[in-house]
Amino acid sequence: MGNIILFALIASLAAALIVSPLAEGKKTKRSKEKSTLATRLVGLAITLLFFTALIAGYYYFTNLDRNLLSLWPLLILAAGLGVFASSGIEQKIKGLIFAASLVLGAYVLAAPLFNATEKFKSVEMDEQVEITAFDETQTPASVPPQFARNKMKKAFGQVPNTSYYELGKLQIQKVDGQYVYISPVEFSGFFKWWNGEITPGYFTMSATDAAANPKFMKADMAYTPSSYFNKNLERHMRIENPEAIFYGDPQLEIDDSGKPFYIRSFGEFISARNGFKVKGVVVVDPASGVAETYSLAEVPEFIDGAVSPESVSLENSYYGEYVHGFWNSIFGKKDVKLPSDEGTEANVSPVFDAAGDMFYFTDFTSPKEGVDSMLGYSLTNARSGDSTYFTGNMEDSYMDSGGNLQIIEKQFIEKEWSGAMPVLYNFYGETSWLTPVLDSNGFLQNYFIVSAANPEISVFAATPNDALRLYKTALQRGGSTVDGTSNAEEAQTAGVVERVFKEKNGDFTIISFLLKDGKNYIVSSEKVPLAIYLQEGDNVSLTYSETGELFLPVRELTIKAIE
Repeated sequence: MGNIILFALIASLAAALIVSPLAEGKKTKRSKEKSTLATRLVGLAITLLFFTALIAGYYYFTNLDRNLLSLWPLLILAAGLGVFASSGIEQKIKGLIFAASLVLGAYVLAAPLFNATEKFKSVEMDEQVEITAFDETQTPASVPPQFARNKMKKAFGQVPNTSYYELGKLQIQKVDGQYVYISPVEFSGFFKWWNGEITPGYFTMSATDAAANPKFMKADMAYTPSSYFNKNLERHMRIENPEAIFYGDPQLEIDDSGKPFYIRSFGEFISARNGFKVKGVVVVDPASGVAETYSLAEVPEFIDGAVSPESVSLENSYYGEYVHGFWNSIFGKKDVKLPSDEGTEANVSPVFDAAGDMFYFTDFTSPKEGVDSMLGYSLTNARSGDSTYFTGNMEDSYMDSGGNLQIIEKQFIEKEWSGAMPVLYNFYGETSWLTPVLDSNGFLQNYFIVSAANPEISVFAATPNDALRLYKTALQRGGSTVDGTSNAEEAQTAGVVERVFKEKNGDFTIISFLLKDGKNYIVSSEKVPLAIYLQEGDNVSLTYSETGELFLPVRELTIKAIE
């Protein structure tokens, strides 16, 4: 608090000297001169106290960074009042100060018109054609946040003194090798904070298993977003880092031992006081209030989301809209592409790759209304901030996330179900949307997979793995290539069938069979019509994709008994 008062006092002294008249015209009586001098000193003191209280209160309650350029509105106000209150040569000098303050204000306000190219260059992404094929031996973090939040609310009875608290912001992360949702318990109002003083902990729930139940983890936290005065987390971060430029809300991160920490991204303006480029993260122990500052290169290992989703969303807008400057983004819109607003956190969706690293996913679409064609998609590393833009196969026209959600809505129009958290994957060499489907109450009903290039190829099932299995056969029926993972190779084998299982799927039959070598295979009767005659004891030869899955997709099958 002492820092903010000192800052306010220095700024107020400068403002008071500008506002208060320091000289006056000729005086004929000495007594009047003394009276006027005393009056000016009193006026200066009053002005100083007024501005000190005003500036300290403003910066305390707004948590604005305490940099000199942030004082530009005060400079305009003080210079304007100074011109009005003074006369003679002093008035002319303050008039020049007022004119300079107006130029400074114009520079700050007009910055968005002139720094668009700088913004684009600051976030220019590495471009590639296609995302690496997803490793089907890994389970995608596919539980939608709305569903996880609903389950946490129903488990809120685990919290002691429940009436004091409410569920806080939900985010996904990796804790001790597991993908989980984390949500802190927050105060539900000022008087609840006054009586409770600390929050008792946070909820955690699996992000890969929809059948899992939330768990309440005890951890006393005094510095939280819902606390007040100096215990308010954002105010505490500002007190500890008075000049830092923050962007995005604080988020809770859990280390592998279960200890919670609040983090918030900070960075720098692109120019003037406009634009943002992330540079590091502030980490606060909510129990003790101890704060540490790290650059992005030094971020502790347990932190997945050092770069805030808000800053990634902002940078996506720079990259998509300012490719040819500000005015082109308004009028011509040449090469402009708009980032989607279908993400789960600040219009971006956190996803994990096979190595367990978190990225923010965003797809880009055309600014032209009524077009649901995807122009590309980006992945931003949530720890380093490095971004890659994928153009996709130029020979194919990919459907964007909005078009994907429309297909789901039409598929379940009678049930009034809708999609949530659409994420693009490369399944079996096919760029595809994986989307959880929720009912009107927010409960998870199934998972929907549709080809981005061929929307007529789609499936849904109760689990992601079941949907993937059906999708594999749907791709075979649709004539698409099924390449499996990025390491999949074509292989051949022969042997005797030990077990056979057949199931109807639309107009075709899915045949799963086990050879005596212990490997399982799967094929659709649309791809191999004679496979419907397959039975135990048959001697077969086949060509398949070595995807590493439990059931390997068959490309060609020959039953020797009916050759």
